Amino acid sequence: MSVTYSDVEAASKRIAGVVHRTPVVTSRRIDEQAGAEIFFKCENLQRAGAFKIRGAFNTLAQLTPEQRDAGVVAFSSGNHAQAVALAARILGISATIVMPHDSPASKLAATKEYGAAVVSYDRYTEDRAAIAAELARTRGLTLVPPFDHPSVIAGQGTAAKELLEDVPDLDAVFVPLGGGGLLSGTALSVRHLAPTARIYGVEPEAGDDGAQSFRSGSIVTIPTPQTIADGAATTALGQHTFAIIRELATDVLTASDAELGSAVRLLAVNTKMVVEPTGTLGLAAALRLARGELAGRRIGVMLSGGNVDLDRFAELLTSQGRLT
Repeated sequence: MSVTYSDVEAASKRIAGVVHRTPVVTSRRIDEQAGAEIFFKCENLQRAGAFKIRGAFNTLAQLTPEQRDAGVVAFSSGNHAQAVALAARILGISATIVMPHDSPASKLAATKEYGAAVVSYDRYTEDRAAIAAELARTRGLTLVPPFDHPSVIAGQGTAAKELLEDVPDLDAVFVPLGGGGLLSGTALSVRHLAPTARIYGVEPEAGDDGAQSFRSGSIVTIPTPQTIADGAATTALGQHTFAIIRELATDVLTASDAELGSAVRLLAVNTKMVVEPTGTLGLAAALRLARGELAGRRIGVMLSGGNVDLDRFAELLTSQGRLT
């Protein structure tokens, strides 16, 4: 594999003092409802509001002086955008971010506030990777991919490393899945620190490219999915991420938008935390399995981010859907 647990350990040292060691939170009421012990790794409380700062800072911190002087470019629907913008500001590097014009307003505003220049595109008709690649070529910028990069994957793996250091002997870990950076990094840490634990990636029902890829044994590309989990509205896994997921993950599951809305409300009511729909993918699937094969087990759930517009959050809290 292109990334190993030793890379995660090196990343952990590199990001120390910059990236928060986020807390692990539990809820007695959620445990009772689920019929299992659930431990939430709260990356919604991370700097820039999501786990993405781990991989972004780990990657930018390793740039050469020449690359730092030239600047970086990234593409993202929001969380990676903010992470690269913040990491670049900390390190004194200029950043250009390619973002869809319909990005959540809070994510767009935060990216600009961190000092990055934003280039807009239409996620349904334009290729964000191609736009970023052209900017890199014409301006001499270093491209920082959102997930398919060894240093990004290693950085994301530090979240699971911390989780298992704080809560050993987990029986399963559930992770939101978009392009696979968090899941592949998590898999590296879990297989090293809790070798027998199950590892589940969870993606939006409308965007099940990861599940299709996992089952077929090759990367499947789909049209851009329409889902409230905007942070996981990707069309395909990466070459690096797929290789790790295929070898180390137990399975890839899906969750419906209705389940995500219910999970957002469940967390708000019982833990008083703001978690974006993408961040609740793992919980939605964990609740299903906790009622069956994982009943009574110790389950780790990655809450990957909390960047959601407050108006949208209010809508989710007042909608009537419930987990079934």
